[in-house]
Amino acid sequence: MLTELEKKIIAAIQGDIPVAKRPYLEMAAELGVSEENFLNTLQSLMDRGVIRRFGATLRHQKSGFGANAMVAWRVGEDQIEQVGREMAALREVSHCYRRNPTHQWPYNLYTMVHAKTEAACRKIAERMSEKTSVHQYALLFSIKELKKTSMQYFSDENDF
Repeated sequence: MLTELEKKIIAAIQGDIPVAKRPYLEMAAELGVSEENFLNTLQSLMDRGVIRRFGATLRHQKSGFGANAMVAWRVGEDQIEQVGREMAALREVSHCYRRNPTHQWPYNLYTMVHAKTEAACRKIAERMSEKTSVHQYALLFSIKELKKTSMQYFSDENDF
């Protein structure tokens, strides 16, 4: 059972988060609670498993990036943790995750990179390859954005 405040916080975080130094302060103010109360409640929801995943979506076109590519890497399983950490730490990488390879598609580590041009994305992948000594990879450039929305658990006051 969720409290009214918990439902309001879930509703607040399922939308756009303010681009600010202290976005939770702004969100808390809209709900009429302190930032500390907002954050403690959010942490409690995560600790209890009510919220299992919390992330941000980069709208790369609005951020000045003209190109983005998913880079699929073929990494030895004995190196995947180390290589994944190294790649995830790079500024140009917004996503990094592991997937099981198949016979038709042998790649097991994926990174999303953003740059002004496709050529710049290729150069980023080349630098990543040199840095990690992983030389088998494929770049998959986005052609069209089809969906970029968050799940909506509480859409308006009537859902509370």
